[in-house]
Amino acid sequence: MSDTVRLLALRDTPIDPAEVLAAVDDAGAGGVVSFTGLVRDTDGGRSVTELEYVAHPDAAAALRTVADRIAAELPVRALAAVHRVGVLAVGEVAVVVAAAAPHRAEAFEAARRLIDELKAEVPIWKRQVFADGPPEWVGSPGQEGSAGLQ
Repeated sequence: MSDTVRLLALRDTPIDPAEVLAAVDDAGAGGVVSFTGLVRDTDGGRSVTELEYVAHPDAAAALRTVADRIAAELPVRALAAVHRVGVLAVGEVAVVVAAAAPHRAEAFEAARRLIDELKAEVPIWKRQVFADGPPEWVGSPGQEGSAGLQ
């Protein structure tokens, strides 16, 4: 992990967004941007009761690859990302990413790329449990748009 990539984790315990923000604290940063993803109570008009995230054994390495690539390509001072695995209730924090950069535009770009590329490339799959029917897997292998291993 580079000095710029300060915190990367997949956890089965609750995520504290303050920890992720603290990880990107840097005196050279003029802008810090974070994104916190929460479990919402509906999807596609259906009531969601819980989510379960399952990570492939190589997910941590894929997350490291994504973060290291962004750190190499953008003028950022610090990056951090933590994704939850396991069963989560509505309202719980599922993912937090943060980026610190000399200027706000760079921080926004880095944070956006970090969450977007994490979702696209890191093999973490979501099972949604609905109040009105059977659960559905989202982003699992073989589905269009799923994060896969390369």
